[in-house]
Amino acid sequence: MTDLVLLMSATLLGGMVFYSFGFAPVLFAQLPMDRVRPLLRGTFPYYYLAVIGLSAVTAVAAWFVSPLAAGLFATIALSTVYARQILMAQINAATDRGDKRAFGMLHGLSVVIQLVQIGLAGWAVVLIG
Repeated sequence: MTDLVLLMSATLLGGMVFYSFGFAPVLFAQLPMDRVRPLLRGTFPYYYLAVIGLSAVTAVAAWFVSPLAAGLFATIALSTVYARQILMAQINAATDRGDKRAFGMLHGLSVVIQLVQIGLAGWAVVLIG
């Protein structure tokens, strides 16, 4: 069971790191801004669903290996539900109305949440490993 939970945990962490530090930055480097924004806007809902699903399933499986790690994964799942259902809508609305100040604050919050989630996933991998 530990090996399976470790694999799931590493997959979640790797996906989060890749999306944040690989996929998104490459888009900004390779495409014009008018193409990057709609592409990212279209991929975030799916990214968030993947994080919610994998972190929730991993939380359940991790319970039998490390209750603390399970709690970390549950925190990731719940905070991603907030990011997907509430924060993403607020960011999109700020973008649509051209409110750069609100966009900056909300996007900054989403970045902080993502970085904390990556830290939590890394901590959980260490606990399980």
